[in-house]
Amino acid sequence: MEIDKLIDSSIEPIANAVASVIFYSVQLFDLEIKFILFWLVIAAIFFTFYLGFINVRYFTHAIDVLRGKFDTNGCNCGEISRFQALMTSLSATIGLGNIAGVAVAISLGGPGAAFWMAVMGIFSMSTKFVEVALGIKYRQYAPDDNCKVLSGGPMHYLRAAFEQLQHPRMGKFMAGLFAICCIGGTIGAGGLFQANQAYQQAVVVTGGDVSFLADKGWLFGLFMAVLVGLVIIGGIQWIAAVAGRIVPVMTILYIIAGIVVMGVHYQAIPGAIEKIFEMALYPQAGVGALLGTLLMGVQRAVFSNEAGLGSSAIAHSAVKTDVPISQGMVAMLGPFIDTVIICMVTALVIVISGAYVDGSGIEGVELTSRAFASGISWFPYILSLTVFLFAYSTMISWSYYGLICTTYLFGEHKAVEIIYKFLFCLFIVVGASAQLSNIILFTDAMVFAMAVPNIIGLYILAPEIKRDLKEYLNALQKKQPM
Repeated sequence: MEIDKLIDSSIEPIANAVASVIFYSVQLFDLEIKFILFWLVIAAIFFTFYLGFINVRYFTHAIDVLRGKFDTNGCNCGEISRFQALMTSLSATIGLGNIAGVAVAISLGGPGAAFWMAVMGIFSMSTKFVEVALGIKYRQYAPDDNCKVLSGGPMHYLRAAFEQLQHPRMGKFMAGLFAICCIGGTIGAGGLFQANQAYQQAVVVTGGDVSFLADKGWLFGLFMAVLVGLVIIGGIQWIAAVAGRIVPVMTILYIIAGIVVMGVHYQAIPGAIEKIFEMALYPQAGVGALLGTLLMGVQRAVFSNEAGLGSSAIAHSAVKTDVPISQGMVAMLGPFIDTVIICMVTALVIVISGAYVDGSGIEGVELTSRAFASGISWFPYILSLTVFLFAYSTMISWSYYGLICTTYLFGEHKAVEIIYKFLFCLFIVVGASAQLSNIILFTDAMVFAMAVPNIIGLYILAPEIKRDLKEYLNALQKKQPM
């Protein structure tokens, strides 16, 4: 016990000191975050219209491509299957943003935030299509093997975009800026936030303030860091294999639990849905409340599905395909599954149960846990298992994003990989001991900053991707394999 107290008393001040520095520095970015939210909304709407509502018209086609209906056995370029690529991407997006992030949105923006999250999720499908298709088109292969994917993502298509404009130096700068922001986002979204909320839920179900874990955030963080380290050491193939097994199980488990809670409160469902629409479109506090609700919904939706940030393009770039547009179609399903389905399950459970009414200030997973407990008393234990799986899967996928960006900046060296993976695991320990409000501010600042260079690149290459889409659809009409 004395050793535990000594370790905790040493780590917690360090964690909070780091979080405090982050908090004060992030205050400078508050206006920038609001600007980036509009930046992301405009991009999602633009690409939806520019590509002829591809997110709606080709939704069923995307499912067919995922099922392998248009695949052939001729492509050996890549390391993982379409399903594994989508699951790896989803394991990064279906995380605690879907549980804690939705709770934060509702606790601050009210029930109406859920509506805007769903709307943003639908439009975001178009942005996701563009960035993933470009990520695969411009991915880099190993020098000694023309079919082994070395890396892919915004770093590469940003350089290509500016080279086309005869500004290669600007391309290198924008690619480097994205990589730096992605590494910061990896630490925040993939390490700090996930560990923090998983730990908070573990404390809740083991007794709250009197829990044996109440003062041992470092121990919980260390446990998770070890589990993460055991997987990420194997690279994208290990990550994809684990994600392919965990994501479907945790998603189905969470949806079923949510449906059961809604079933217990079935009489409140009509009123809750009415409340969500009313607060989203006609808030009693006027235009200011409307904008606040909209911004909170959009902010948490983007944090959840990552469309426009470019991160998912890194995971999808490892897929086995020679047709970038086809995987772009598959990637569109990500925001729909993540934000329209799973986030709405969380939102409906919270609003239908009325748990948000009893809250005060910013709340994360504690609010969701309270909502699940209103249905069946032992459901928070189910939620704890889901939270752990969500956090774990997000950590291993985001670690890969950060690794690719780190090796892009510092080179493909074994020492670079080892140092990065060690530091990533270290921040998991720190995250379990830090304050939620500070972590959210830092995470949002770094994650949203990725969108600035990424979307600029998407705009520059928009005519190119539209031509590629037209060629793809022409080949589809001729029933050529994709």
